[in-house]
Amino acid sequence: MTKKMKRRDFMRTGAVAGLTVAATKNLATTKNEAAGFPMSSEPAVGELLRVLAASVPPDGRILEIGTGTGFGTAWLVDGLGDRTDVGVVTVDIDAERVAEVAGRGWPPYTIFEVGDGLDVLARAGTFDLIFADAPPGKVSGLDRTIAALRPGGVLVVDDMATFPDGDPEWVAKLEAVRTTLFADPALVAVELTHGSGVILATRRA
Repeated sequence: MTKKMKRRDFMRTGAVAGLTVAATKNLATTKNEAAGFPMSSEPAVGELLRVLAASVPPDGRILEIGTGTGFGTAWLVDGLGDRTDVGVVTVDIDAERVAEVAGRGWPPYTIFEVGDGLDVLARAGTFDLIFADAPPGKVSGLDRTIAALRPGGVLVVDDMATFPDGDPEWVAKLEAVRTTLFADPALVAVELTHGSGVILATRRA
């Protein structure tokens, strides 16, 4: 295999400060199994995040609510490629989890915060891309998440698929999220049968 071919394969896998997306996926899976954490984003959602991150405008900002095991973060950063003009903020309520993920080595524009996503939304300004992957900012405080979208900004809401045998209370909460996103006149939204179910919403410019 030539050096050029190796380089192409490496770039396709995605590099995150020396930690590839594939490696992050494997590490996240291991951590999930060990810690009983089943909530990492599915690969199909990660690929979508990668594409959306690549479209963030110059000097843009990305917010991830729910760092988890860092899988979504890795896809977002990978989508930025060699860019250094975009800031990425990711927040999770679990301090130990955040410390472990942050310690893997990330580009300097990646900021890890410990806390409630709603607290970050209250003080962090506006963003061009928001990935809502935790209850705060999704099933609660969704209005704050929408308000934090810049004109033309995109909101990605994950885990929207529901099942007949699902918890009725949780299904009702997801339905409220769905209704809010599609009824808001400031948004244009579409639901995708992508991964665990995704709603994309763009704030009108």
